[in-house]
Amino acid sequence: MSDCGCHHEARTAHERRVLRIALVLNAAMAVIGVVAGWIAQSTGLLADALDMLSDATAYAIGLIAIGRTARFKANAAWLSGGVLLVLGIGVLVEAGRRMVYGAEPLSGWMIGTALLSLMVNVTVLRLLTPLKSGEVHLRATWLFTRADVVANLGVILAGVLVLWLGSPYPDFIIGALIGLYVIKEAAEILADARRVRQENGPGAVA
Repeated sequence: MSDCGCHHEARTAHERRVLRIALVLNAAMAVIGVVAGWIAQSTGLLADALDMLSDATAYAIGLIAIGRTARFKANAAWLSGGVLLVLGIGVLVEAGRRMVYGAEPLSGWMIGTALLSLMVNVTVLRLLTPLKSGEVHLRATWLFTRADVVANLGVILAGVLVLWLGSPYPDFIIGALIGLYVIKEAAEILADARRVRQENGPGAVA
């Protein structure tokens, strides 16, 4: 009876359920964040929304990877990390553009939207915590969500500072810092994926 695979089937069913919930929540908040960021002229909110969009992509890839080979899972994590790296660089470029051309971020929109995102991300992080010691593609999803929580707190702080100082620069700075943090998380995911690729044979190394 110990070789029936029932435990593995139950585990993957649980993983699928958690990743589906995370995918829906993050996709919804990404849309809300982009709209709010556009209305609020907030680099921080836009950066946060793009981060959540990349999370939704990671969860979708994680769902596809469940039950596949270790090499496939490493490739899925590699793709997730690559997407996150591109988005992080894009956020830095956008922050620089707004510093040059100017913007007037609305602190109320920033704080309210970031608080909503924080509640969603804390919920998702709690759901994903049992998976963070799992395989590489699942570790990637947990790292994505951890980055989101940090980004949400940063946007809330930026909103408070914009309101207090009457200056857009806290938003620009937080947006740039989120971009740098996203790049750091991407590098961590890519390194993890490379390690798993190497462990599964030289033919799997990109």
